[in-house]
Amino acid sequence: MAAAVADYRALNDEAGAHTKLRRTGERLVLELEPTPDLLAGFSATRRPDQFVVGFALEPRERLLVSARAKLGRKNLDFIVANPLETMDAPTIEATILGADGFERQTDGPLPKELFAPWLLELIEQSLRHRASASLTTGASHS
Repeated sequence: MAAAVADYRALNDEAGAHTKLRRTGERLVLELEPTPDLLAGFSATRRPDQFVVGFALEPRERLLVSARAKLGRKNLDFIVANPLETMDAPTIEATILGADGFERQTDGPLPKELFAPWLLELIEQSLRHRASASLTTGASHS
């Protein structure tokens, strides 16, 4: 699932989207409200056959702590933890965390066009491992 566009939005749009707020010299206070958490909502209704991947874009100093918390809180299979400087960069330096304890990092900065195939390969490996474990567990119960 792609990252949220924003975590907050303006609470009231009294001026409307099609008007201009004219400068008056007065201070303007903007009140914000949280946006709906689409990933948490989707994950809460997921089917057992779905593999859910989320993204955590955080400051480097709290990146992995935040990502691990989000992984569990939102019931994800994988989370892509990447630092804030990734947003406008041509490369991505990420850590993939899995609900099963899996952890893998890119080997340094990776061009963004190469990151998606790299991530898809990790997902495919995890799905193969899950299918293999399921067959093994199923065979032992027969």
